[in-house]
Amino acid sequence: MYNMDQLYEAVASKGPVCVGLDTAAAYVPPQERRKRASDAQTVLAYNRALVDHTADIAACYKVQIAYYEALGRAGLDAYAQTLGYIREQGSLVIADIKRGDIADTAAQYAKAHFEGDFEADFVTLSPYMGMDSIEPWLSYADRKGKGAFVIMRTSNPGMRDFEYQELKAGGRLYDAIGDKLAAAAAARLGAYGYGAFGVVVACTEPEEAASIRAKQEHLFFLIPGYGAQGGGAKDAALLFRKANGGVVNASRSILNAWTQSTGPDPEAVDMVAAAQAARSAVIQMRDALLSALHSPGTPGVS
Repeated sequence: MYNMDQLYEAVASKGPVCVGLDTAAAYVPPQERRKRASDAQTVLAYNRALVDHTADIAACYKVQIAYYEALGRAGLDAYAQTLGYIREQGSLVIADIKRGDIADTAAQYAKAHFEGDFEADFVTLSPYMGMDSIEPWLSYADRKGKGAFVIMRTSNPGMRDFEYQELKAGGRLYDAIGDKLAAAAAARLGAYGYGAFGVVVACTEPEEAASIRAKQEHLFFLIPGYGAQGGGAKDAALLFRKANGGVVNASRSILNAWTQSTGPDPEAVDMVAAAQAARSAVIQMRDALLSALHSPGTPGVS
């Protein structure tokens, strides 16, 4: 069984929310920061509380490694412990590492993030050095069922610098990436018709969403751009098939939910209150997405 099959099942049972643990110590209530000796310990404690309060309603978690690298060796230890804690709870985790090197270097990156201290269920990859930067990772799909999400079309303003470049053969660069990944997926289709590897497709350009989904029906989507970046539930729903085939990521809106819902005094907020606010934010997001997915006429339902 591929991990992508497990992710499909998690979406079916828990909803399509991916909780982003792009966790900075500044996102943690002040009294909780003071209790711990370092920012790394603060981040790890908050991550554990968030997982404890959301594991039953989140399809998966995405952990952005940059927030942990910035804290040095202690931060990478917090990163490793966060990954381990999520997997110990029976949840799936995406390591947001965006690696994109080739040959032996790519093989070493794959070993680092699909085995050992930094083992995750999925990773994010950059394809811009070509498919030989993806292939070393694919062997882990064959041997261990691992998965990946390859950058296809993102949500940042600079996406048009490269992703939207028109190709001589027709279409845009992001189309070519999707087609290459679709070919790799076709050789590794899981129980629900999705390849072991999927792609990152943002929900910020809804006018393109239906055509992308229709063309790439065997690719599972990791969907950024929800909320603060302008994408809404109806926009994200266009990237689904039969109310599945994707997870929608949100990070700061969940991590910082306690600042919006617990009153004017941040000193009154403890870890439990902050985690409960995060849970409420996940439920609100999940319910909005499910409502959009099951609305009559939504393309993502059929």
